[in-house]
Amino acid sequence: MEDNSDNKPLFTLSVTAEIIGVHPRTLMIYENEGLVVPSRTKTNRRRYSQRDIRKLQFIRHLTNKKGVNLAGVETILKLIKDAEAEEVDLLRTSFPDFIEPKIF
Repeated sequence: MEDNSDNKPLFTLSVTAEIIGVHPRTLMIYENEGLVVPSRTKTNRRRYSQRDIRKLQFIRHLTNKKGVNLAGVETILKLIKDAEAEEVDLLRTSFPDFIEPKIF
């Protein structure tokens, strides 16, 4: 079961971009595509959770290591979400070479 603190929006756009190793604009593109939508503060600043960061790391794995475009990433993420609803760990069975890096 996932720890609730994984969902706590802590990281700014620039910090998240640095952790993932991308330009902040890349994260904005992912948001515009609906792949990862961060929480917003009262002043409308983006905040990413540890769960968001793991998802972003998986997206980078798909695009960089597997050559998947963003439309393909969207489809894969939907399939994984649907499989989770059926209690099937599609992420681990379909992508055994993706090792979730520890953030901290």
